[in-house]
This record gives sequence, C-alpha cells and structure tokens, in this order.
Amino acid sequence: MKKVLLIGAGKSSGYLIDYLLKYAVLEQFELTVADLNMEAALLKTQSLPNSKAIVLDINNTEQRLKNIQAADIVISMLPAFMHFPVAQDCVNLKKHLITASYVSPEIMSLHEQALKHDVLLLNEIGLDPGIDHLSAMKVIHQIQQNGGKLTSFKSFCGGLVAPESNNNPWGYKFSWNPRNVILAGQSTAQFMIDGKYKYLPYQRLFASAEVIEVEGYGKFDAYANRDSLSYRKLYGIENISTMVRGTLRQHLYCQAWHVFVMLGLTDDSIQIEIPKDYTYSNFIDSFLPGSDNDLVKRLCDYTNKSAHDELIKMIIWTGLLGNEKVDIAKGSPALILQKLLEKKWLLEATDKDMIVMQHLFEYNDKDNVSKKITSTLVVIGEDSEKTAMAKTVGLPLAMAVRRLIKGEIKLRGVQIPVIPEIYEPILQELEEYGIVFDEKVIE
Repeated sequence: MKKVLLIGAGKSSGYLIDYLLKYAVLEQFELTVADLNMEAALLKTQSLPNSKAIVLDINNTEQRLKNIQAADIVISMLPAFMHFPVAQDCVNLKKHLITASYVSPEIMSLHEQALKHDVLLLNEIGLDPGIDHLSAMKVIHQIQQNGGKLTSFKSFCGGLVAPESNNNPWGYKFSWNPRNVILAGQSTAQFMIDGKYKYLPYQRLFASAEVIEVEGYGKFDAYANRDSLSYRKLYGIENISTMVRGTLRQHLYCQAWHVFVMLGLTDDSIQIEIPKDYTYSNFIDSFLPGSDNDLVKRLCDYTNKSAHDELIKMIIWTGLLGNEKVDIAKGSPALILQKLLEKKWLLEATDKDMIVMQHLFEYNDKDNVSKKITSTLVVIGEDSEKTAMAKTVGLPLAMAVRRLIKGEIKLRGVQIPVIPEIYEPILQELEEYGIVFDEKVIE
C-alpha cells in the first residue's frame, strides 16, 4: 500500500485532504496528516479509513526523517521558506515531493540529484502558481499546434472577496496567509512589454497597476508579480514580445496600498518598541510628515487628495487614524499593520471568498491574422472554511498526487506542470468541481 505524508494541515489543506481520502480505500493508499497542532490534523482527517493524524515538528530532524522515510510521496503545505529541508530529505531518501510553491533556487539545486535518485520534485501545482500554468499551457500549445505565433501573454490572478460578502471599501478579506498579503511585491517585478524589458521596484509597483475588466464582475487592479521573464523559457515562448504575470485586487486597492508602502507601514526590516497605551493614530503619526494634530489633514496633504476622496476614505476606514490600542509590545511596522487589518479584513463564518484569474493572449494565426483570446476563471467559495482559495490550491495538488500514485506521471527531477501529461487530465477533472475557464476568441 502506497503511503502519502502531508505536512501542514492549515487553511488550504481541507479540499486536498477530502479529495485524497475519497480515493484512499478504493485505490489502496494511506494518508498521514502531520501538523504541529494535533487537533488541526485530527479535525481534517476525521478518523476516516486509511488516514492517520500525527504531530510533527519540522525542525526536529530525527522526527522529520523518520516520517519521510515511512512515506512514498510527501506533500508539503508548509510556508515556502520551509520546503528546502523537506526536499533535501526527500531526494536523499528517494521519496517524491509535491508542493504548491514557486521553485526556489535552493530547490532547483536538487534537480540533478533528484534525477539520479529517480525522484520527482513537482512544484507550482496549486492555484497561482498552478492552475495558471495548466490553463495557459493548454491554450499556448493549441495556438502553436495550429500554426500560430504568440506575440503577447498576460496572466493575472487574485484571491478576493465575493460580491455578496464585499462590505468594505477595499473589496478585500483574508482567505490566505495575512503576512504574505502585507509583504506582497517587495522584490522588483521583472516583465516584458513590446519587446522591452521592464523593471518595477517595490516603491513604484502599486502605483503602476493597470486596470482590467472581467465581464460580470467589473474592474480590477493588476500589478506585476516578481519574475515573469523566466516563464518565457518554461512555457516555450522565448520570442514573445509581451510577457506579464500579475496579481489582481479590487479597483482602487493598489492606489491606497501604495500610500502604505510610501509611508513605510509595510516595512518588515525594523522592530519598533511599542509604549504602553500606544494607539494606531500614534503609529501613523510617527510616519506621516508634519506635526499638525489633524491627522486627516496631514494624510490629505501627503497624498494630495481631499478628505472626500475615495482613497482617503479607504485609509480612514482601516482604523489607522483611530484610537484603538496596538496590542503587541514589539514588532515591525508591517506586523503592526497586519494586526489591525486581520480584524478589519476578517473573513466571517458565512462570508464567501472569490478567485478571479484571467489570461490575455494575442497571436497571429497561420494566415497571419491577428487574434486575441481571453480565458477567464471565477470560483466562489461556500463559506470561510470551504473557501475558493482552499479549493483551487488543494485540488490540483491532490489530483497530481493521485496520478503519481497510479504511475501516470513519469517525470523526474525538479518540475512544474507545463506538459500535457499533467495539465490535460487535471484540467479535465477540475471541470467536475466547477473549476472551468470561459474562453473567448476575438479577431
């Protein structure tokens, strides 16, 4: 009987675990869910057949090695920076590893050794990265097989709040790790527009967001992700003129977030000693230029906006100018901001989140006729537990694990899901779960 070890039973693991346990008895494999919190692991497995819940401290080398040795396939749902020791162990112990995270340089360094040991390290098989690769490659390969030449590819994705649960001016609630949201975009974005390399440093990134429209859902801000350029080779489109991968937020979000960036409120590099009775108005007072007691006036002066402007209203709504006390003794500006927004952007029990993904392709067909394709995905969650984020991150990963168990995936080494062997069956099965792209061709 094949044994699967899942490390990390956090927010995005619910659909993943449910899917695997649906097939565990029928297809004869066992799933062990490991987490620092035994209660979290037990809650997810529900003592179902062919499942086991254990406590695992990833920093305990002996414990980690023992459990990886007992598995055939390891799934890491840990934070990205914690994958490498797990990946090293998997290669050394000749165990396959699957994650939803980007391929880091450290993971990539294991490629040759993984090939030698007949091990697959499959990364970027979640939502973004993940479903974006699967769906984009399907269209790109179709264009190429029909004799077309792709000239422009833009891909944007965002974890947002569903319209029926959107009751704040930012149009955002946390359905993902809050820290990742606060620190998003801090490395320089690299992409290509009309044959020219473009680089956007953090201090300009959110001010440079473009606006896209999704039929039925309105306008969204789209800002560029870290490194779009490397995907030209991975996608087999080295000669493309325009290549951008980015993140979606509700319209005006980026403009307001840019103010936080420029003030220094998202800085995670310094630690602030927080005095007793320190409030959020004291916090922003420390960062705003000037000394006038009227914080709204100083904010308006800094942004060159009036007090009635939507951007100012969005910032005031957060409570940053209010008298709520900062509830930690020490922390970075980013952490202080995060603590406030975790309360304001809380996904309530009955709230629904929403995933929006859109690919924009431009190409010349075999007759040199210019065409465009829009490929759009919208998925709405059920509630704060059964989120669209957990569904779209967990299901493609689980489907890849199942196919690896069955021997249908023959790849080895460090890989991402850009080949038909992986994307065709997974996209087909995702449709059964309501994860379906709407494609439109425009001449």
